[in-house]
Amino acid sequence: MSNSTAAETLAHTLFTSRTYWESEAGKSLWDSQRACLGPLVDSRSGGHSLEMGMGPALMSMSGIAHRLQWAPTRTSASSDQTLICPPDRLALPDSCLDVVVLHHWLEHLPDAHHALQEAARVTSDSGLLVLFGFNPMGVSGVVKQWRKRQGQYPWNGQWRTASRMGDWLAFVDFEVERVDYCCFRSWPGGRCVEHWESLGRRYNCPLGESYMVLAKRRQRHAPKQRIKFGLKAPVAANSLGATRTHGH
Repeated sequence: MSNSTAAETLAHTLFTSRTYWESEAGKSLWDSQRACLGPLVDSRSGGHSLEMGMGPALMSMSGIAHRLQWAPTRTSASSDQTLICPPDRLALPDSCLDVVVLHHWLEHLPDAHHALQEAARVTSDSGLLVLFGFNPMGVSGVVKQWRKRQGQYPWNGQWRTASRMGDWLAFVDFEVERVDYCCFRSWPGGRCVEHWESLGRRYNCPLGESYMVLAKRRQRHAPKQRIKFGLKAPVAANSLGATRTHGH
């Protein structure tokens, strides 16, 4: 498949996802996800961020001055501050971003491993890598088993558990700092119930519609080696320094 064909396919996926994110269920999930992300990024200022998102931008509450969004094609770009390139070949230098958000794209990219590797590459040593995904262990995960045949977003994606994402992150030398579950519904397609949301978030119940994984680069510490000082033979007293004698 050519690059242009692959880009158009991703643009089509992005376009078809809008129906869901504009629905009551999608808006309710987005609000819940934004509430999860807010405390992580609202205190950050300056620097740069990149959001590869399916829905509306989540990073608008952040104090980061330069916020980039990604799109597969120019026609699918939402603003001038949009990075247009293949997701597995980001046109950015290494370790240049303070926050990178991958919002549900790993469920729809054919080379999701490579996209995650690129996202890790451009995240700085002190930066945050944030993954959002649909939770296959939640109520909607059960419904997905029969609705995926309809071929509609979000049921047509490949949902993976937060634990599986942790394995992927370890492969790119990142470690999971925390996992938050969000959007607790009484039935798929309904709104996130405020009371259940409060309880679910408080106890971090793994039955939420979605999860947010926060990861940071694994810090490599230099090995400590104790240096042993020793001499094979005793040292003569006059070898420790010049000795001044009379007559010289």
